[in-house]
Amino acid sequence: MVNFLKTVEKAKWRIMGIKNVVGVGVGYKHVGMERTQQKAIIIFVTKKEDLGNLSREELVPFKINGLETDVIEVGDIRFLEEDRKKHVRPAQPGMSVGHYRVTAGTFGAMVRDRSTGEPLILSNNHILANGTDGKDGRSAPGDLIFQPGEYDGGTKADRIATLIRFIPIQKGEAPASCPIANGVARIANMLVHTIRPNYDLKFFKREGVANHVDCAVARPLSPDLISDEILGIGKVQGIIDAKPGMKVKKSGRTTGITSGVVTAIGTTMQVKMDDNNNAYFSNQVICDMKSQGGDSGSLVLTEGNKAVGLLFAGSEKVTVFNPIQTVLDKLNVELL
Repeated sequence: MVNFLKTVEKAKWRIMGIKNVVGVGVGYKHVGMERTQQKAIIIFVTKKEDLGNLSREELVPFKINGLETDVIEVGDIRFLEEDRKKHVRPAQPGMSVGHYRVTAGTFGAMVRDRSTGEPLILSNNHILANGTDGKDGRSAPGDLIFQPGEYDGGTKADRIATLIRFIPIQKGEAPASCPIANGVARIANMLVHTIRPNYDLKFFKREGVANHVDCAVARPLSPDLISDEILGIGKVQGIIDAKPGMKVKKSGRTTGITSGVVTAIGTTMQVKMDDNNNAYFSNQVICDMKSQGGDSGSLVLTEGNKAVGLLFAGSEKVTVFNPIQTVLDKLNVELL
């Protein structure tokens, strides 16, 4: 192997100057689709050409310094992360997507409606439906979904789907309706206004409602606009319940492919929706997998590509996701 590496080091720039060549290294020769045990100088090309279409200078030598070569077609090599935030058709899970009034999140998975059989885009309520409780007017079925999301440059020209349904998110606090509480607030505000005229005190009632999922689905404008193959991961190979210690991974719009281990299941968690609102979620899964803003909506899978959850929240130290079976049942869909 040493002789091969030395030869490649000496000849690499000459080889790279040949038409269509994008890389050169050392490996094992392929015959058809099978890898052999014969060492060879591997030459990577964007596209294999018929020998009759190439000049003598454009031919890859069969041997270099007496060492066998092998040509492998690989297409154009580019930074994979770039495509996550670009307009791509068909769009893959793992790419940027979002309601037209949302910055951007992640296209989690391609699912099938159990009633109609039509393919749909799965992500979070707060990505596809603008974090609505169903009564606040933040979104409505039929709203446009962009790919990429608005923050990544998405416009009406990038519309890919329309919102079809969502599970409402109930906030953890609501303005107090108690007459006594409101009376106390009025008296308190008279005192506050003598010091800070532009400030008001308000009482809020903590709701006992806990959410179970943050999810929604959108109908693509055409079925051929989306793919079921998760970017960088591949196709889903079934579903499984999360367990403490289970290794998991995801493909997200912001941090790409990351992995971690499940820390806890059956968790009730307070989640900040924004600076003014919290929501409570029950029966959630916590893991130490890295994620950041924009990764919301990512499908969480095992090492064997079995789906375990739908990512929707996190901090600098943990990631939180809904159990996938609950998501599918609530939305009446199934994974493809």
